[in-house]
Amino acid sequence: MRDPRRRVSHAAALLSTLAALLIVCCVAITIGPADIRVGDVLASVAGHLGLPVAAVPPLTDAIVWELRLPRVLTAAAVGAGLALSGAVMQSVTRNPLADPYLLGLSSGASLGAVAVLILGLGILLPVAAFAGALLALVASLAIARAGGAITPGRAVLAGLAIAQLAGAATSFVIFWSAKGDSYREILNWLLGSLAGSDWSTVAISGIALAVVGTALVLAAPRLDAFTFGDTAAASLGINVEATRWLLLTGVALLTGAMVAVSGAIGFVGLILPHVVRSVTGPGHVRMLPLAVVAGALFLVVADTLARTVFDPRELPVGIITAVIGVPVFVLLFARKRGATWA
Repeated sequence: MRDPRRRVSHAAALLSTLAALLIVCCVAITIGPADIRVGDVLASVAGHLGLPVAAVPPLTDAIVWELRLPRVLTAAAVGAGLALSGAVMQSVTRNPLADPYLLGLSSGASLGAVAVLILGLGILLPVAAFAGALLALVASLAIARAGGAITPGRAVLAGLAIAQLAGAATSFVIFWSAKGDSYREILNWLLGSLAGSDWSTVAISGIALAVVGTALVLAAPRLDAFTFGDTAAASLGINVEATRWLLLTGVALLTGAMVAVSGAIGFVGLILPHVVRSVTGPGHVRMLPLAVVAGALFLVVADTLARTVFDPRELPVGIITAVIGVPVFVLLFARKRGATWA
């Protein structure tokens, strides 16, 4: 029988993290060259929602609504999506070092993005990156399926092969074609950046998170079954291969949408699931919702640091996530010494 106090603590952790996310989002919007207060942020948002509030100065309203709010919301959606995708990928593959890019998704997206940047078609970047991620998924699963039923080991090996191939192709395209400022633009995208966020990126990442992310969270009981292996899952009446296909496809769709608007941001999908699991335990019903909120909180903080630490210069957010993620990874690794990473 479950301990009611444990359920309360999990609910408290989720609610407190959600409250922290809302506070951090409001504060993050106020940080920048222009002096903006939290009250201005709330008034601007309320005004655009049609609520009866005092109007804020037009310039302040434009900075909040057109520049900072879309970026913060995109960061929150991308962080949530990557953390959720990483948690699901680690469970489906039973690999504690798996991340959302395991099946070559990041390399495929990078190849598509670099191709359109080289061609000067930056407006098509989200579409090209998303298409590249999906093609990488199809190729990885096709290779894994060629050897029989898709198993975690085959999926991982196929993904590594596709990642290497797409990475080599990306390097070749850059070496052969990139000139002048395109090098900097490409590097910025490859390291992950939210600098170009607008309401279209909010829509892409937000809709993907709402539709695909919700489906993945609702699949938590099936993920619990996968924890004990394919045989245990099959004994519970789960079609193992079909379910694995669906879960991997869902992760690919969600990750592809996130990479399409932000580039390849590392460590979010690898580290956050382990951090959250240390709080909630292995049960996915409790772990996945908290991973979503914690991922959003983490990336909003990281992106705020990326655009302010060396102001007026801006770092790719992937650098910040790596600087934070590596020490956390080492700490987690040290704490699990002598134990299995599961």
